[in-house]
Amino acid sequence: MPFYQMLCITAHYKEYRHIKDLVQMSAKHVMNAGGVVRNINYWGTQTLPQRMQRHQQYYNTGDYWTMHFDTSPRTLRTLGGIMRRDPRVIRWTMLKLGEKVEDVVKPPEKTV
Repeated sequence: MPFYQMLCITAHYKEYRHIKDLVQMSAKHVMNAGGVVRNINYWGTQTLPQRMQRHQQYYNTGDYWTMHFDTSPRTLRTLGGIMRRDPRVIRWTMLKLGEKVEDVVKPPEKTV
């Protein structure tokens, strides 16, 4: 299975519960389809580089988080559809980091 990274910017809410629910839903979607979630990082609340519009609302701040996971391309497409329809999501992108472990992990440097 290919290895992916998803970077997501979500609308900032005073309650952390909204982000937690979105992250759990995303991770469960990948795992229920037979994928593996490797890492989830929360980058915190940040001011957006410019005012962004999504679902007929404007945002100046957002919560940034990333998720590293292995999954099939079909599951990746359905996860993209979920992100597209969710009103909490402002922006997201998914990057393919590699096809095999060797593509992602750098070989150790050789000493002379």
